[in-house]
Amino acid sequence: MTLLLLASASQRRHSWLSDRLDGTGTRITTRPLVSAEPGPGAGLEVGVQAEATCLAKAEAAAMEMTLSGDSGFDLVVVADTLVEDPEDPLVAMGKPDDVVAAAAMLLRLSGRRHRVWSSTALLYPPDGQREGTEMLHRGWSADVWTDSALVEFEELSEDQLVELVRSESWLGKAGAYDLAGRASQHARLIEGSEVTVLGFATSAMDALLGLLD
Repeated sequence: MTLLLLASASQRRHSWLSDRLDGTGTRITTRPLVSAEPGPGAGLEVGVQAEATCLAKAEAAAMEMTLSGDSGFDLVVVADTLVEDPEDPLVAMGKPDDVVAAAAMLLRLSGRRHRVWSSTALLYPPDGQREGTEMLHRGWSADVWTDSALVEFEELSEDQLVELVRSESWLGKAGAYDLAGRASQHARLIEGSEVTVLGFATSAMDALLGLLD
């Protein structure tokens, strides 16, 4: 039995991971990081920002695992997803704080194509069977992957925008939408994998499934 911790509050990530790992002999525990989540940076390509945030989360996870003395997990997964502003590749859209921010993000995406970046780290405990390329706190290590996908929104009418905002489907979602939720009626995947839009780097999930095979 492989014990895996998903260090995320995202129900969408948990559902996707549970479905894919069913039958692999993996027990998944979900627990968000205690540390405050770093916000998007500035002046860097959004993919670079997503990877930097993911690495910061990986370091935080390693520190929290060490401080809590919780060393019973074989793998820890952390991830970060950012939506690239359709007009500026150096501006990232994170999670909206309120309905005003959510509406503003959806208006910016309406009728346009945009790129979504997901970065995912697999963390390995000290003295384990694996060692990643990134060295973290007290002997923890990680491998990190970053992928992108292209999504297109139809032109949203005023009623459609109001419906999306009132539904609160934007809560906790980068760019204020969930491609597997309400937004699926108005947006479609043009390039890349859906899992990248939902919150994981595709290459990281391929690597994880390979480890558990």
